[in-house]
Amino acid sequence: MGRKPSSRAHTKNRITVRGYRKNDLDSCRALWRELVEKHREIYADPTIGGNDPGVFFDDHLKHVGPGRIWVAVDGDEVVGLVGLLVEGEDAEIEPLVVTRRKRGRGIGNLLAKEAMRSASGIKGVRFLTVRPVARNKEALAFFRKQGFVNIGRMELFADLEGKKWKRGLRIHSLEYNY
Repeated sequence: MGRKPSSRAHTKNRITVRGYRKNDLDSCRALWRELVEKHREIYADPTIGGNDPGVFFDDHLKHVGPGRIWVAVDGDEVVGLVGLLVEGEDAEIEPLVVTRRKRGRGIGNLLAKEAMRSASGIKGVRFLTVRPVARNKEALAFFRKQGFVNIGRMELFADLEGKKWKRGLRIHSLEYNY
């Protein structure tokens, strides 16, 4: 099944990264809402995530399990979270979110390092992936700095609703919308 989550806490100044606890639920829901709001902004679509997107954290918690979620805490306040999905030889960081007002302080780095450290300790896991949306240039740049520089696969899809997409993403001399 893999290794138990670390009881070690990583710190940077006052920030501590520790395992998820039941009393973190409301804070994690709020962070999930912030993540959805970012996607709404990126895609100019206020319908993403429905009326109460924070409750989708509950589904994520059930799927991943509390032992594969870590939170960043500033004093008593939860300011970030990271989850780790594990399937066979693949592990995926999903999600990694830091509250807007605390970004740029190294919290995302601490969370990414915890997920990477944990994934490397799980027997049989060979690859750690991230799947930021193509329009999220900040996330792409962040994960590149963390060492995610290999493209193993891409997800292509046809938009059946005909929404407007940005043009200009080129891979292997082929143009894609994003």
